Amino acid sequence: MANLALCDLLFVIWIPLKIAYHFNGNNWIYGEGLCKVLVGFFYANMYCSTAFIACISIQRYWGVIQPLSRQRKDNTVSVAVSVLIWLAVWVLTTPLFLYDQTVRVSSMDIVTCHDVTLRSQRELAAGYFLTMGILGFIVPAAVCVVAYVLMLKALWSSMTDEAIAKKRRKAVLLIITVLVMFLVCFSPSNIMLLVHYGLLLAQISNTGYDFYITTLCLASLNSCIDPFVYYFISEDFRKHIRNTLICRSQRKAERMRVSFNALKNSKKSKKSTYSSDSSGKTQSSSLPRGGGLDLAGAASQRDTLFNVST
Repeated sequence: MANLALCDLLFVIWIPLKIAYHFNGNNWIYGEGLCKVLVGFFYANMYCSTAFIACISIQRYWGVIQPLSRQRKDNTVSVAVSVLIWLAVWVLTTPLFLYDQTVRVSSMDIVTCHDVTLRSQRELAAGYFLTMGILGFIVPAAVCVVAYVLMLKALWSSMTDEAIAKKRRKAVLLIITVLVMFLVCFSPSNIMLLVHYGLLLAQISNTGYDFYITTLCLASLNSCIDPFVYYFISEDFRKHIRNTLICRSQRKAERMRVSFNALKNSKKSKKSTYSSDSSGKTQSSSLPRGGGLDLAGAASQRDTLFNVST
């Protein structure tokens, strides 16, 4: 699951360049090197996604058939398979960096990125994408279909109790959703690739460019849908997300509580300091002033003496 998320992240990082390219009238202005990187990441993401989705389908099927299998063994196999898939996909996408991806179209005064193939590179490109279409899509799609059909069969046959059947119906619905999403997102683009390069190899013109762009949008949409679909499928994934959000909420609440206590203590300190200063001034003003009393007594004596003398 984490590997699939990493594939989607790598794809999302580079997709703004592809969007800018199409908004610029299919005119590539970022150079040959960046075009190769974009094309390499695009197809690496597509074939990594299909491979990891196929692995997830096998893992789910194995979890239904053998729910008590040893977790350590499963984790070891999962890590080994994940590393093997990453290495295989990046090795298989290396040919995309070995021939020109940008072609200048003089009649339209634009530079295309991966949309036009030079005649000298026609056989290389056609052979490569026909091979990748079979290995990167047809094989994983067949694995997914077989695994999910067998999984549905196993779940359906175990719906004997009503309580169990209610939970299994939800699982069946999610399995069908994943399978349909996989086929809808990846089938059109890969079928178009096979058709396009088959026609290119036969030197037959292809006028389905607009439909090809639409199918690429569907393939790209899969990277946006994956997180939401697998959130509902994987209980471990849901727990991880909830724990992450809870930990963040708890840390935020703790920081707010500490800040509030610090502010409260600061206000108390200021208030106590003000109170001590005020009480000190009050006490000093209420003390008897010796000089004032003596003057008052002297004045009283002068008034008495004056009355007596009068």
